[in-house]
Amino acid sequence: MELRARGWWLLCAAAALVACARGDPASKSRSCGEVRQIYGAKGFSLSDVPQAEISGEHLRICPQGYTCCTSEMEENLANRSRAELETALQDSSRVLQAMLATQLRSFDDHFQHLLNDSERTLQATFPGAFGELYTQNARAFRDLYSELRLYYRGANLHLEETLAEFWPRLLERLFKQLHPQLLLPDDYLDCLGKQAEALRPFGEAPRELRLRATRAFVAARSFVQGLGVASDVVRKVAQVPLGPECSRAVMKLVYCAHCLGVPGARPCPDYCRNVLKGCLANQADLDAEWRNLLDSMVLITDKFWGTSGVESVIGSVHTWLAEAINALQDNRDTLTAKVIQGCGNPKVNPQGPGPEEKRRRGKLAPRERPPSGTLEKLVSEAKAQLRDVQDFWISLPGTLCSEKMALSTASDDRCWNGMARGRYLPEVMGDGLANQINNPEVEVDITKPDMTIRQQIMQLKIMTNRLRSAYNGNDVDFQDASDDGSGSGSGDGCLDDLCGRKVSRKSSSSRTPLTHALPGLSEQEGQKTSAASCPQPPTFLLPLLLFLALTVARPRWR
Repeated sequence: MELRARGWWLLCAAAALVACARGDPASKSRSCGEVRQIYGAKGFSLSDVPQAEISGEHLRICPQGYTCCTSEMEENLANRSRAELETALQDSSRVLQAMLATQLRSFDDHFQHLLNDSERTLQATFPGAFGELYTQNARAFRDLYSELRLYYRGANLHLEETLAEFWPRLLERLFKQLHPQLLLPDDYLDCLGKQAEALRPFGEAPRELRLRATRAFVAARSFVQGLGVASDVVRKVAQVPLGPECSRAVMKLVYCAHCLGVPGARPCPDYCRNVLKGCLANQADLDAEWRNLLDSMVLITDKFWGTSGVESVIGSVHTWLAEAINALQDNRDTLTAKVIQGCGNPKVNPQGPGPEEKRRRGKLAPRERPPSGTLEKLVSEAKAQLRDVQDFWISLPGTLCSEKMALSTASDDRCWNGMARGRYLPEVMGDGLANQINNPEVEVDITKPDMTIRQQIMQLKIMTNRLRSAYNGNDVDFQDASDDGSGSGSGDGCLDDLCGRKVSRKSSSSRTPLTHALPGLSEQEGQKTSAASCPQPPTFLLPLLLFLALTVARPRWR
């Protein structure tokens, strides 16, 4: 009697274990109808989808329970999940790029309008104010504005040198026009040009223009350049491909629940964050230099105001040119005496006219100012938007999880935790590459940073240094940023405090399963018991258990 009872007990135990291993004690396999519907809606052939669950030993990413996914389905869904994340990243990047591009166009249009407005005012008023002193030298003034425009656009020009070269050339031309009765050969004009700085023929206008224009133009162009560099960094980082470990983790996050027959289970919020923090670990390392750049851009807008600010200076270049010509005419006699003293007494031109009467003193109409508050409005909007995107890189995982991943509303016992429905227990990792050493979802080698992103970190540093120099009024060499550096600066692209540090941790697939039950599953959602609620024996032990049960019970059956 005792032997018979023991045999039946073993038979029941074996039957229970078999049912538990199959996930449904009521049926050997469940329909894959819901998975077929979802899979077909994504454009895949339904011929790949089994009608009912099959054994999952072939799965390489998802847990190997009974499944509705073939190997081909798993591969298709893995490729789709990677493409969907890449699209989401591209979309987020495009939104940021569009904002930066809009800001760049707005400021660029305004600054160029100021300079163009100044040149139009000069062309409209100088002929009447200065006559031939302007009309015969109109090209010199056009060339000056062209060089100012090139400088603002980032050409390899030194503004102080450009202005310093302009005044001697202008003096030679105007002095010759003011003294048509004299023979002034090239060597005499060369002597005149060399003494221009000491003679100060144009009064204080050249010095004032040099000091104010240098500060204003370098502030304007560095700000616009900063917007361009920021946009370029976003564009290049968006092109960085996802690694294979990330692709596996994203597949497990998004579609493995479908393969296990619970497509209605949404990812747990913390689970999603850990996956994307691992996938975007390198991108998060942009955070510090990105913030430095945006802070420097906000700071330099302080240089847009005041008598030496962008608004006042760029739109008023013609007024300093007018003051310079007026000063030259006012000091004509004194200047001539000093020139003769320094360069000698020139010969009289026998065919030249007599000394001209004193030229008309220029009286310019007030400069047409841009619409009131235009720059103030632009700066206010830019500051607000730049501050809004300061945490773009470290907030990206959370943003994508909340907006693109259809998360569960709460981290509860019914969300998808990567293995089954159940609470997600691991802690959320910190931001950046170094903090992913123990990421339970994504295998991250923290000793191998992405070199494209390290190069972009260097570009942010370079641009920040330029902005800080510009804030101090220093001329900045805007050579191509690619010439300034192409790596992290360490030579081998390795974080100094992490090089040689061995990464040792278990992969996400070997994470310890949850050991508590997952209550509340409806029949529609599937009655499959999770690995956490029903430990599955190795498949090879099931025949052994059945054999033992039959062997023990055999004497009573006879």
